[in-house]
Formats: sequence, C-alpha cells, structure tokens
Amino acid sequence: MNEALRDQARLATADWHARPAEAVAEHWAVGPERGLDEAEVTRRRERHGSNCLPEARPRSALKRFLAQFRNLLIYVLLCAALITAMLGHWVDTVVILGVVLVNAVIGFVQEGKAEDALRAIRAMLSARAMVLRAGRQYTLSAEELVPGDIVLLQAGDRVPADMRLWRARGLQIEEAALTGESVAQEKATDPVAGEAVLGDRLGMAYSGTLVTHGQGTGIVVGTGADTEIGRISRLVSQVETLTTPLLRQMATFSRWLTGAVLGLAALIFLFGTLWRGMAPGETFMTVVGLAVAAIPEGLPAILTVTLAIGVQRLAGRQAIIRRLPVVETLGSLGVICSDKTGTLTRNEMMVRSLVTAAGHCTVEGEGYRPRGGFREGDVPLDPDRHPGLTRLLRAGLLCNDATLEGSDGDWQVHGDPMEGALIAAALKGGLETDDERAANPRTDLIPFDAEHKFMATLHHDHRGEAFVYVKGAPEAVLGACRAVWGEQGEETLDPEAWERHIEALAAGGQRVLAVACKAMPSHAQEVDFADVASGLVLLGLVGLIDPPREEAIRAVADCREAGIRVKMITGDHAGTARAIAAQLDLANADEVITGQQLEHMDDEALARRVGDVDVYARVSPEHKLRLVTLLQAQGDIVAMTGDGVNDAPALKRADVGIAMGKKGTEAAKEASEMVIADDNFASIVRAVEQGRTVYDNLKKAIVFLLPINGGEAMSILVAVLFGLTLPITPVQILWVNMVSSVALAMALAFEATEPDAMRRPPRPADEAMISGFLLWRIALVALLMAAGVFGIFRLALADGASLAEARTYAVNTLVVMEIFYLFSVRFLRTPSLTWERMFSSRAAILAVAVVAALQLMFTYAPFMSGLFDTRPVDLAHGIEIVFIGVGLFAVLEVEKLWLRRLARRS
Repeated sequence: MNEALRDQARLATADWHARPAEAVAEHWAVGPERGLDEAEVTRRRERHGSNCLPEARPRSALKRFLAQFRNLLIYVLLCAALITAMLGHWVDTVVILGVVLVNAVIGFVQEGKAEDALRAIRAMLSARAMVLRAGRQYTLSAEELVPGDIVLLQAGDRVPADMRLWRARGLQIEEAALTGESVAQEKATDPVAGEAVLGDRLGMAYSGTLVTHGQGTGIVVGTGADTEIGRISRLVSQVETLTTPLLRQMATFSRWLTGAVLGLAALIFLFGTLWRGMAPGETFMTVVGLAVAAIPEGLPAILTVTLAIGVQRLAGRQAIIRRLPVVETLGSLGVICSDKTGTLTRNEMMVRSLVTAAGHCTVEGEGYRPRGGFREGDVPLDPDRHPGLTRLLRAGLLCNDATLEGSDGDWQVHGDPMEGALIAAALKGGLETDDERAANPRTDLIPFDAEHKFMATLHHDHRGEAFVYVKGAPEAVLGACRAVWGEQGEETLDPEAWERHIEALAAGGQRVLAVACKAMPSHAQEVDFADVASGLVLLGLVGLIDPPREEAIRAVADCREAGIRVKMITGDHAGTARAIAAQLDLANADEVITGQQLEHMDDEALARRVGDVDVYARVSPEHKLRLVTLLQAQGDIVAMTGDGVNDAPALKRADVGIAMGKKGTEAAKEASEMVIADDNFASIVRAVEQGRTVYDNLKKAIVFLLPINGGEAMSILVAVLFGLTLPITPVQILWVNMVSSVALAMALAFEATEPDAMRRPPRPADEAMISGFLLWRIALVALLMAAGVFGIFRLALADGASLAEARTYAVNTLVVMEIFYLFSVRFLRTPSLTWERMFSSRAAILAVAVVAALQLMFTYAPFMSGLFDTRPVDLAHGIEIVFIGVGLFAVLEVEKLWLRRLARRS
C-alpha cells in the first residue's frame, strides 16, 4: 500500500514548478496579457470539468443509523432481548431494546462521517476569482475557472486554483494548511528543482491557500480534483479507517463467550434428555436459564455508559470526542505523531533573540502577548538602560505594516506574523505603538518584495530630522551597511562576526532579520533604492521563532514517563524542526529525516528507522500517511495530531486522529476522532490518562460481571448434572443480571484514575481482555458464589423451607455477595479493607443503596411475589445471608494479601 501511495504522489502533479513561466504559458496556449477567449474556455470546461471537487453520494441517514447495529456487542443484547421475550418477561425485553436503541443513537450522533472530511475540504475552495479573458478583467465564480486561465491575486484573496505564477510583487501566501509552515511564504516566479517539496515551490500558488501580502498573476494549471487539495481529497477517501483495540477485543471476547455458552447449552440439552431422561420442554427451559445466566446481558450497556462518562469527563478537559470507542483507544496509545505548528507550538511567531553591538539577549514571553522580559544569559535586562536595544525595537515597530490587537487576553495580528512579533517585542520593551508612530510619522516606503528581500520606511520626527529604517533578509541588508550602532554611537562593522551571529541564530531554528537605519536630509519626502543601497548603519539582528508551548514541554515529559513515544512530523524546515525538538526534549532530537530522504527510502528501509527517529521535516501528506501506516504495521497504536488539510489523510488513518479546535481547518476536524478545543498538546496527555482510566474501569466491570454469571451458570450446571432442583429460576436470574448486577457495575464506571495510571507502559495492542490473573479471579469468585447460592438453597430445603422460600434466600444471597464483591473489585490487587477505601466512591454507595431498596421490594412487595414467586425473608436468615457476603469479602482480601506476598518473593 505504501509503495502505491508514493507512486501516486510522484504522478499526482505535473512539475509546473520546475518549468519557466513562459513554457507553462506555451503549454496551455495562452497569452498572459490577454488570457483565453470564451470559445476556448467552453472547450476546456467540457474537457476538464468545473473547478470543484467531485462529491460522492452520501449514505442516507437511515443507512447510517442501521449501520450502528452491526456490532457483536449489540448482537449480544438482541439475543438477550429475544430470550427475555421467550420467557414472557416483556418489561425486561423493552428495557434491553431501549438500551440497544440508545446505543445506536449515541453512535449515530457521535461518529464522524468520512464524507464530512471531503465536504470540509471542498469548502476551502475560493468562491470568487478575478480572471483575465480576451484582454478584459472579470470577477466570476471560482467554479468557472479552467486550466490556462490568467488569474490576478491580491492581499486577502483565497487562491482559487493551482497556479504557476507569472508575476509576483511582494507576494506572500500563507500555506500552513498544506505545508505546516508558521509564516507566509514569499513567492517568486523563477523555476525550482523538480524534486522540491511543496513548501519550496516558490513559483506556485495552491488552491485554498491565503494571500497575505502583495499582488500576483498566475496561470491556472490545475482545477478541481487535479489540484493539490483535490489530491489530498482522494487520499482521504481512499484511507481505510481502522476499528479500535477495544472493539476488536470485545468482538473476540463476545465470539468466544457466545460460542462457549451455545456449546455448553447444547451439551446440557443432550445430557438432560438422553442421559437424565428429562422432558425436552423442561430441558429446553433449563438451557434457556443457563444461557441467561452465562451471558452478561448488561455488559454492552455498561461499556457504552463507561465510554460516555469518559466522553463527558474529557469534554471538561478541552477534548471533544467524535467517536465513542476512541475514549478507550486513547488509553492504549504507544505513539503520538504530532504536527509541530499550532500543536506543539502556538503557531504564533515571537522574537526570541536580539543581537546588538552590545551583546545578545533573549526575549521571554508567549506568542503575541506583549508581556515578558529580556535576559542576557541569566541576568535580567532593562531596555531603558540600553539605548541600542531600544533603537532596534523602535525600528522594528516603525518599519512595519501590521497591527496587534488584544481582547480578553487573546492577541491577534492583522498582517504579517513576523511583523506582529516585532510589535509585541517593542511593547515588551516599554514602547507604545501609537506614541511612536505619532512621534515619527511615516512619509514614504519601499514595500517588501521577494526580489530585493527588504522593506524600507522613511520617517520624520518633530525636530525636523529624517531617517530611514530598513529590515529584511540579512544577506540583503548587511551588504549595504557601513557601520554598526553601539552603545556610544556608530562603531566599526565586522561583517564576519555578524555572519557568525546569523549562522548561530539560524542553527537554532530561528528566522533571522537584519535591521538598519540611515539619516536622510530633512527635506526628503521620498525614499528610493539608491538611498538604501549603501551607507546604512546596522542596528542589530532579530531572531524569530514559533516557540514550543511551555505546557507541551511538560506534556512530552509526561508521555515519556507513561511509555508513550512522541514523534514530530512537520512540513517546516529541518533546522526549525530540530531546534523545536531539542526544546521539547524529544528523544533523538538531533536526527531528522526529511521528505526528500523519505522519497528515496523504500518501506523496508524506513520500517527499520521509523521506530527510532522522532523528528520528520518537510514532509507531504503522503509521507505522514506512510509513517502512520508503518508504525501501525509494527504493532503500535498510533495517534496523529494536526490542524491542516495536509494532515487529513493521516488523521483518518491513525487509530486516534486528533484535530485542533481553534486553528484547525474543518477538513482536519472532520477527518479526526477527537478535537482539542484549546489546541494544547497537554490536553492530549490528559485525554490519554482518562483513556487508561476508562479501560481500567471496563476491566473492573468485566471482572465484576463474569463471576456473577459464572456462579449462576455453575449453580444450574450442578443441578442438571446431579439431577437436583434449580436453586434460581431463569426469570430470577434475569432480575439479578439486568437490575442488581448492572446497577452495581455502573458504579465502577465512575471510579477515579488509579495512582499509577500514567507511570505504567501502554498495554500491547494484541493484549487479551482477560489476563491469566483475571481468569483466576473470575474462576475463584464464580466458585464462591455458586457455593454460597447452592449451599443456602440446599440448607433451607433441609430445614423445611418451601421451594419458593429457598429460592428467595438463594437470590438474596447472590445479590448480597454482589454488593460485598463490588467493594473488593474496586481495587483488584490491593486490599480494600480500610474505611477510606471502602467508602471513597459516592457512586458505589449510591448504587448499593439503590440495589438494597430494589431487593427489599423484590423480597417483600406482594406484586413481586406474583412476578418472581418470592417469599419474605425472616431476620435469622437475613443475618445468615449477610454473613455469607462478609465471608466472600474476607476470602478475597486474604487472596489479595497472599498474591502480593507471592509477587514480593518472586
């Protein structure tokens, strides 16, 4: 499969980025100054179709609803409903069918639909486009574009189709949804290498991306399904969605249990009729009783409720679950493949480093929030005492077209993210935007352009002085500088020393800007290229980065303690990825595999390295999908986080796809199983903890229910084998299973997280639901319960009690043993016999109170006597029944102590 994906990736798009724009125009037979005529547009639309993604016919709501019943757990419930109907117990039949219906409704509402991801991607396509046809400009629907159309772009436009750029004037396009890069990409018109990854194709503009700055003109080379977004849409539609580990385990468990029960029932039927000579009708009802006893009818309902409680708890922790079983899958994660931008980082540029002639300082804070200090090493730095630093911050503030606005603690940039970061740094340094711009009004500017790689602004202060500020790429600014500004004024410039500073910042994954100034004649009203070509005074360097979240650093450490490997998979540059990985303290942070390296590695070679390498840079959607698939092939349960369209295929393929709620695209959200409302990686770790809690509680519920069913089945089995009277009738068994057992087991769904939940490694993907220890516990408790039920039944008959009285004693003994067993099973391996532990769960206390009230009604209410053939229990037998429950609890506590001693000795 992975080889096919890589072949598809090579063939998916033509190498338009590697061809000169003139050659592309010739290929599409179009004149860039005139465009296509209407007749040619009509012919091309007939050939290529409309500029929209194909939409598969969605399943009807009825089919999606009926699909919720295709589950072995539901089949068990339906069988239970059939059995209760055969017994004529219509109330319980309605209750069971109600549980089935509720489960189906929850699944219908919660589960994400695959076609939603495709619709979300389609919604990203631009609605309108400005096009040149027959020498005239038109604004028309983007769906009407055809290959060869000439489209004009300007700031604020969403690119309407894949385009080869013909002209670019200061053009910057934000491609984070496709590449994962934090900042807008500066565009040019020159061809690049054919093997260049999408983020390096400077001469291309891709459908669905956003123009943030400048103007451009391009030739449409791909529409609809032939665009980059269309290719990702096909990937999403082809990706196989995997079932969850829990559903695989429960399906296996259900098949095993159902087969065992049916096989045993058949043997009992043959034994009773052929060996014991029992009437077939009587034997059949006994077999039905055995089936009712052995099948834990309440288990699917408890599974659904436990998962739903997990969903509710996670919602309070900023995690929205879209598919119910995913709650438990979170607990078995072994690998989290995380996108960098917006997940491990804030997707907000900030100034991290400032270098002046006086030295290097670090800027503190988070994102665009204008709060934070300055440090030189470990020593706090006051910008007011360093004029050179203040001058550098002022230049970054004034040579700037962005604005920064804050509301309720949330700060937004309008304009270029790096310019927003410069404003935030200036505010941290004590400068005020309005005051500085009023004191130094701008007179003229040279806007940034990818060709000259700098921006220059001319200012006049109120003393009549004029000056130019310049900021841009270091190679463009440094060569025009004659000196550097020091603490005492101009100093000699050492270009080699500043080159080393630039290299050091870049090696740390920072984007570097150089900032300079120049005095101008007071009468100057314009600035041109000759003014800034030489004679500049370097103010310093600015290092910008999209830094890791502080909480993400702690969360990665928590994952390491929990045995979960975090892998960073990003479309950003290798240097940036390496720097962020080091700050996050990822394993093997120095080793990075790039998208180009992945292209030249076959699956066998990559499979040998994918387990050890944790940083992947400059990757495409196919690469992300391939990495997730290979990790799953090695047996890992994999989560994938992301926020862009480029993440959608991998999100859908992963065992748990996790999208970001704030800055994530709708395509990413619809392809995922979970959405993090606060875009915080730490919320994922809290979700993993809750997932482990859910699995622990499910396991406790199973260990609670199976011995009860085993004890009931064993009592019937003993009665048939030895020709004895059944101690409990099938309808009484159903009461226990669907009322007291379910009510008590529900309490286990509310159990708190075990203290060591995040200190133990994730369980293996193929781990059986029932371990050897749990088998032992189930067998032991089933034997004790069967002994208690059968023992009190036989003793009551021996003491002269009627059959109805003896059976009433047996049913009440079973329920009392259930109650005491509940307090034991809450702590599977550690003693429960402390006041704090015994009564630490309000849910358990409430469940016991409800069951006790229902059981008293079962025993003493006259109408219950007609339904279940019960009789009142006198005080002496009541005390006797309670002591049997205490005896069960004592035996299990002794067993725990014995097992702990054996474990310490070994």
